Amino acid sequence: MDFLKRYRWILAIFIAVLAMTGGIELWMGRLPLGPDGRFGLWEGDIWSGENSQRVADPYSFSHLVHGMLFYGFLWLVARKLTVRYRFLMALAVEAGWELLENSPLIIHRYREATIALGYAGDSVLNSLSDILMMALGFWFASRVPTKVTVAAIIVMEIGCALWVRDNLTLNVIMLIHPLAAIKAWQMAGQPHP
Repeated sequence: MDFLKRYRWILAIFIAVLAMTGGIELWMGRLPLGPDGRFGLWEGDIWSGENSQRVADPYSFSHLVHGMLFYGFLWLVARKLTVRYRFLMALAVEAGWELLENSPLIIHRYREATIALGYAGDSVLNSLSDILMMALGFWFASRVPTKVTVAAIIVMEIGCALWVRDNLTLNVIMLIHPLAAIKAWQMAGQPHP
């Protein structure tokens, strides 16, 4: 109970940010559960139209990495602030990214420059789950030694590259400065009908 008293204002802000982000996304025309209106916990096929529509998908690992990187970056540049305030800064950045990522500008960029050829944006459910994943990554990084966080990031990045031929690093490269060689390698992993 003491834990809830100490952290209730952060939990209240976290819930408010989720509600506000979800509300804005609904206003933007995002669908709550995706085009089929079905709730689902997992979609493992990045080539499926159901990708980014369920609670989690392979890109959930990228959002865990976001949280870990935000923790490290904010520790470097704002270490005088308490972890709570740094978390709220990371929360604001992640919520802002989710809104931007689901805007026509970024959806079009994903379709144009990355392997997400049919990407239509996240469902509200997936977007809010992405924010939760970032929070879990931030919390993890705040609780374990730096070398454990670095190892976790490396394992997730390499693991996702081998599994789905995409990860946070490749995603950022392809959004900012697409490379034909990377796209060709990623597209070679597409299942053939």
